[in-house]
Amino acid sequence: MKTTLNTPKGIGKGALTSYIHTATICTTDLNGYKYFYGEVMKMSYDKVSLTEKNKAQQRALWGIPEAVDYDMYHFYRSTVPSLIQLRVLHLKTPTPHIHKSYNSYELGSFSLGFPTSNAKKMDNRMQDYGISAMAPTQLGDIDNGDGTSRQYLETIYQGPDYLHCVGIERVNQQQLAPCDPNDGFGGPGYSAFVAKDSDAEVAFYTDVLEHYILFDSVWEAAEGGALGINTGTPFRFCGIYAPEAKQNHFLLLDFKDGNMIDTKVQSCVPNQGLGMYTFQTSNIDKVMQNAKDKGIKIISEIQEVSDYILGTGKACVLETPNGLYIEIFQEN
Repeated sequence: MKTTLNTPKGIGKGALTSYIHTATICTTDLNGYKYFYGEVMKMSYDKVSLTEKNKAQQRALWGIPEAVDYDMYHFYRSTVPSLIQLRVLHLKTPTPHIHKSYNSYELGSFSLGFPTSNAKKMDNRMQDYGISAMAPTQLGDIDNGDGTSRQYLETIYQGPDYLHCVGIERVNQQQLAPCDPNDGFGGPGYSAFVAKDSDAEVAFYTDVLEHYILFDSVWEAAEGGALGINTGTPFRFCGIYAPEAKQNHFLLLDFKDGNMIDTKVQSCVPNQGLGMYTFQTSNIDKVMQNAKDKGIKIISEIQEVSDYILGTGKACVLETPNGLYIEIFQEN
């Protein structure tokens, strides 16, 4: 069972693990996903044929109760197959929602990023299709540290199941992830998470997955910004990349004004919303040993799997200190 899409593994030379390869999202709102990610965001999608044996294997790996039934869909940008794949579980049995609103203070999985080479054109499309934005598109500056700066255009759109979808263009420079050369659309090209214990979450990516921190600083929330948090609120903004990767990275947000909200629903499958990332690896035993050495919770031990997106190989599932599920996959 394997898609015919030629999806790169994303493992850099000498790296232990890849960039974010696949994001798994659970929902009861399949039509909403087909509309938002398919029609509006121009992603292709396929229904994945699953046998009961397939589901039994997935339930064992991902910790899904037998009482929760589902169908599976694969959303992808066929013109840029290296971007984050979306594995969507269409639930026949409702589960709790990870998020209760678009309030950026809510802890857990926060966003998927959609880099574009034409943010104004993208914004016009979103308005034409009735997609709400958290704020008007804003022009911002990033300090390069040498007295120069770079500009970007950005806003945040309201995706299904209260997941934020960031539209961003880096002006006159390489985008954060590859875009379709024909229409400028890109993404998903990165993902963000709001953490209560950001030090522990960062350590998971650096110590267990052996990724590196590209930037880590404290920003202040701008007035009228798309995050919608209190003006001037300091927040940690940390970017973590797989070795040699220039896309599909992980962003971490940690708001420092004491207003973060715990919805009491963990960012994990099968709860509704984004509940799992998948990383490919060159050595699953090394990842597992790193996890055990750091006291990381093991959801499922290494087992043989056959996956529509990933192929045939070995996989396990870990839980980050802030509750997100992480699937590790090594192809045969």
